[in-house]
Amino acid sequence: MTAKIVMIGGGSGLPVIIKPLVQQNVDLTAIVTVADDGGSSGLLRDYVNIIPPGDIRNILVAMSEGDQDILDLFQYRFKTDDDFLAKHAVGNLLIAALTEMTGDISQAIAKLARYLKIKGHVYPVAKQPLILHAETKHGEELKGEASITAAHQALDHVWVVDNEGNQDIQASPEAIEAILSADLIVYGPGSLFTSILPNIVVPGIREALQKTKAKQVYIANIMTQKGETDAYTDAQHLQVLNKHLQAQLVDYVLTNDQEVPADFVDYQKWGEISKQVIQDPEAIEQEGAKGISGDFLALRDAGAFHDGQKVTDVLLSLVEE
Repeated sequence: MTAKIVMIGGGSGLPVIIKPLVQQNVDLTAIVTVADDGGSSGLLRDYVNIIPPGDIRNILVAMSEGDQDILDLFQYRFKTDDDFLAKHAVGNLLIAALTEMTGDISQAIAKLARYLKIKGHVYPVAKQPLILHAETKHGEELKGEASITAAHQALDHVWVVDNEGNQDIQASPEAIEAILSADLIVYGPGSLFTSILPNIVVPGIREALQKTKAKQVYIANIMTQKGETDAYTDAQHLQVLNKHLQAQLVDYVLTNDQEVPADFVDYQKWGEISKQVIQDPEAIEQEGAKGISGDFLALRDAGAFHDGQKVTDVLLSLVEE
């Protein structure tokens, strides 16, 4: 029987794991945040009133078994001096166009999935654009993912509202069904407060995560994120996740134990100063989870990333247990 794996997140972290995972005999689903308001995605959500397409585009490409030339075109981003089209990715424009043509983001994604020959399912966590809000440790309220990231303040919790400010939001039924029927739920890797948690706080998603019989795994980030998780241990990431889940639902935490060379990461290129996430296995156990420590490190592009194949091997072993 084919294992059903559901990945929850957004940003650039999920595709790293998805690419090797789709090569396995699994039924893979990605549930993606719709609260991105920066760059091309932010512009399209404001002018066309659709959910931000960037994260969906990247995951579609990661799941695709299509022609590489088509994928390169789908990912092509217009140059900054192209004025009207500046910074827009072709795939974002196609998602916007198909959403307008079909009147439904799910139908738009389904069409693109056929065109790109994807192996898996991609569901937005909700079918309407959402606005992320955060409260800092000092009680200040921040609005919008881009503003939250730029503020560089310690965060306490997040929530989402629709464009009218309402918190009564409907999660995508497909996303809820995928969670309830899953064998394994995987959180991340990705920005904790702006990629993972914006999915969990959508009404209906948390309840499904509390109800599912699936094992649940958190892939801890290799590096901290400025303004979001400064000096966080792997256990502190988990504590925040469990706080938003309103229960100790996570069964396993995957943490990299290989040292990132001090002079390897180009902090100027990646736009932030970060430090390697410290392991705290005892605190992980206190949060009701089992720590899985290993060499999950891939050094490339002057940055520290997860080795997708090594993480995939562990995820498959957990499914088989």
